[in-house]
Amino acid sequence: MSQPKSAAIIAGAGLGNRLGAKVPKALLQIDGISLVERAFTSLSKVVDEIVITAPTGFETEFRKIVGESAKVITGGVLRSDSVRLALQNISPSVNHVLVHDAARGLATSELAQRVLAELNNGESAVIPVLPVIDTVKEVDSAGYVRNTLDRSALRAIQTPQGFERLLLNRAHEASEDSTDDAALVEALGIKVKTISGEALALKITNAEDIAIAISLLNPNQRELRTGFGTDAHAFDSARPLWLGGILWEGEAGLAGHSDGDVAAHSICDALFAAAQLGDLGSNFGTSDPKYQGASGISLLNETLHRITRAGYSIVNVSVQIVCNRPKIGARRTEMIETLSKSLGGAPVSVTATSTDGLGFTGEGKGIAAVATALLSKAN
Repeated sequence: MSQPKSAAIIAGAGLGNRLGAKVPKALLQIDGISLVERAFTSLSKVVDEIVITAPTGFETEFRKIVGESAKVITGGVLRSDSVRLALQNISPSVNHVLVHDAARGLATSELAQRVLAELNNGESAVIPVLPVIDTVKEVDSAGYVRNTLDRSALRAIQTPQGFERLLLNRAHEASEDSTDDAALVEALGIKVKTISGEALALKITNAEDIAIAISLLNPNQRELRTGFGTDAHAFDSARPLWLGGILWEGEAGLAGHSDGDVAAHSICDALFAAAQLGDLGSNFGTSDPKYQGASGISLLNETLHRITRAGYSIVNVSVQIVCNRPKIGARRTEMIETLSKSLGGAPVSVTATSTDGLGFTGEGKGIAAVATALLSKAN
């Protein structure tokens, strides 16, 4: 099993008092999905492991969202405290670290991938930026303009920010606190590379930001529908294990009419439910011989074709696998890429959990999966 080389820290321990919400900012939902889940989904496609900092008392709520697919720890009083604690929980083999604010949960996987690519190409520190559009003036304590700055040289800074792991450790050891990790690296005299940011990486700070985020997510008014799906199969040691669209060598397979891929099947079920096109059984029933032994990927492909023909597009898919084995974390990124590709590049989140020895999955008799799907359709 390969050792993790990249990791992401999601700073989510802030309470977000300026929002006036009853929950921490990271748990705030936009279009039905919390900011921390959006950040986790985006980054899990890019890095090998993720550590999330949560406010004291809300760790369980965060773990319910990510299951065992990310490590949730209690954050510190200050943001830098949280990042330092998270760094201590990253695998020793990790070379590159992305630091991301949960408050920028709408930032895309593509942005994170571009940051990581710069690190892989030899940069030590990389940050996404946007040009400053408004005129910026320096004002004294009495409220009078002291100076008008040249905005052509100014940039607004976003996250995720990427760093060599040892450099980020050194930067945090040398400084007390900062709201920007790149500033700590700059203080060491290290050059920080900038790349183009994106509008979706805006920081959610107040109610107006929420309105902007919703408008960015829904540029055209659309009808949204959700669906829920589930599937479970017993182990069959005579069959290979296909799970999440990939083959797991050396693991007992699952019984079933097709390949038994419970993750793929539960996603199909959720998509059909959201589109009101029946369910897995009515579309790919055991009475139809052409689906005997069919792969989960082929069923996902056909499901995508049917819901697209009905006028729907996928906004997001999330699947949680319930099992004691195999260990999902090591191949989660591969599963996400495979499932997403089979659904035309749609965003896919994969999490995993055990049941503490309870039920047939806890007793090691099989694997189950539950999935949700969010579809949109132009009005």
